[in-house]
Amino acid sequence: MIAMFNFMKKKSKAETPQQRAERDSAVDKVLLGYEVGTVSIATMVTGLERDGQVLTLDLRLPKDSNPEQIQQELGQLLHPHGIRTIHMNVRLPADVKGAGASLPKSMPKTTDAMATHAKPATQADQQPTSSEPPITKAAPTQASLAAHPRIRHIIVVASGKGGVGKSTTTVNIALALQKLGNRVGVLDADIYGPSMPTMLGVADIKPELENEQFVPVEAHSMAMLSIGSLLDSDNTPVAWRGPKATGALMQLYNQTNWPQLDYLVIDMPPGTGDIQLTLAQRIPVTGAVIVTTPQHVALMDAQKGVEMFNKTNIPVLGVVENMALHTCSNCNHTEAIFGSGGGEFIAEQYQVPLLGQLPLASGIRAQVDKGVPSVLADDEFASYYLSIAKNIETNIAKFAKPVDDKRIF
Repeated sequence: MIAMFNFMKKKSKAETPQQRAERDSAVDKVLLGYEVGTVSIATMVTGLERDGQVLTLDLRLPKDSNPEQIQQELGQLLHPHGIRTIHMNVRLPADVKGAGASLPKSMPKTTDAMATHAKPATQADQQPTSSEPPITKAAPTQASLAAHPRIRHIIVVASGKGGVGKSTTTVNIALALQKLGNRVGVLDADIYGPSMPTMLGVADIKPELENEQFVPVEAHSMAMLSIGSLLDSDNTPVAWRGPKATGALMQLYNQTNWPQLDYLVIDMPPGTGDIQLTLAQRIPVTGAVIVTTPQHVALMDAQKGVEMFNKTNIPVLGVVENMALHTCSNCNHTEAIFGSGGGEFIAEQYQVPLLGQLPLASGIRAQVDKGVPSVLADDEFASYYLSIAKNIETNIAKFAKPVDDKRIF
């Protein structure tokens, strides 16, 4: 059923950009910190809109939740931050009774694909249905995966949503780790939007085949492989369904003659879909780096990414807050365009390090567009990425997987 709670009040006065940024940041922190049961309500938000002092939330809440109580408590928490009105559009699970029920008696087993421990099956769960056969084999876990014999650490760089600068951060972190004296490779797992070849200035170079294995492209002394290097042109779309996309990822990882590496940095696609789950179940990952912006929508999606890695037993090495501050090139005024404190809040909430904060600067964008990222150009922004790489190196040793030298490729 759908329960709707609208509490109408008069419209608020227009707010300044600074007030909007501060209020958005405050709303984000409250939603991230408010829990329904043991889960943050931010993971239940399907839509959010704020107009001055009026906040509208679309929520998908658990069946046993109390929407009236939630609205009242959120109102009390948000009132000090200038939110006077909360509209809540709440969707609750329907009761499964009789033939007219709108939901199936048991949800698809994929909802438990990331669970660390299997739950005892109920009698209803044990009865197979014609539409969904029972799952008889548990999915692989990180603990059961052997380390790659030639790769010491595998780091995935992920984001909950697109447009937060994940790929730019990935390529600069990889170059920064290399600058610290490590042997580094890059795997572009962003199957639908590969950008590593362009960012590293090797878009025209195709990988060679040797003994039915790919030979990585050498990009600034790093081993790099991307689906983008195998396409006919930059504007060739990758219109693949999930199984084919995940198959391509595994082929790029397994059928590549990777050299001896201290780090393989994987640029993940945004979100928490098929490719992320396949990676979690089939590639031995040392740890994940979450990239987000301070914007409340990005932070909510970033939190979902952290939750996914926690459930798949992949350690989160830390959070990188991108586009934290912008300095005007004309007047040198510095402003938090997307809000402030969001990355720090998530890091504190999940007890992981805040690896660094990056500015919103046209120079960073210009360098990757030229195929010479900031770390390689050693520009004014290179030090930010070097600091992040040092923080990664400080924290990663305790998560290293034992190497299986008997593995044969």
